[in-house]
Amino acid sequence: MTTDPAATPSATAAPQGTPAARRAPAGAAVLREDVTEAIRAAVLAELAAVGFSRMSIEGIARRAGVGKTAVYRRWKSKLHLVLDLVGAFAVDGLPVPATGSLYGDVRALLEVMTHVLRHPVASAVIPDLLVEASRNPEIADAVRGALLDGQRRMAEGIVAEAVSRGELPADTDPDHALDLAIGPLYWRQVVVRDATPAAYLDELARSVVAGLSAARPASS
Repeated sequence: MTTDPAATPSATAAPQGTPAARRAPAGAAVLREDVTEAIRAAVLAELAAVGFSRMSIEGIARRAGVGKTAVYRRWKSKLHLVLDLVGAFAVDGLPVPATGSLYGDVRALLEVMTHVLRHPVASAVIPDLLVEASRNPEIADAVRGALLDGQRRMAEGIVAEAVSRGELPADTDPDHALDLAIGPLYWRQVVVRDATPAAYLDELARSVVAGLSAARPASS
């Protein structure tokens, strides 16, 4: 009789009438959601306490009340952990504004982005992530995906609708529109850390529309 080479004493069949032991789940199957959320909360607390550059996996684990292994099973580095948080408040899942006018759509985009940039992770981490991205292509790709893809999709939608209404020429570059809108907002909220009252967003939206309209080719 041939013996299955994969069989081991622990893998042999149970005697008749004895329930077979169920193998315990392994890997992702045992990642408890409450532990994951505790780690995420600890990251936010660590960022507020020590900043990104001094934050460590050890400090996160200690604050969350878990071992370092629990953190590393979910994220391979503190950068990837923070990128996960950044992705959680990105605008990728939000609908493209549809107010019926270019000004209204740009103003709605600015309203969304001012709330995103006000998030504690954004103000505490994004500048450091951009520095890391300049040295690490993997981080650069992750940052681009987390921060830019959703914004670009919204800009493309806003420009496409404006073109269809005759408000902008067909060759308007959505990336240019995004630069005009988000660049000043990022500078004010993340770099200078100044307030962005409604009046400022109104004026910025008007400036963005004026800048895009100025690129319209002259009538022949």
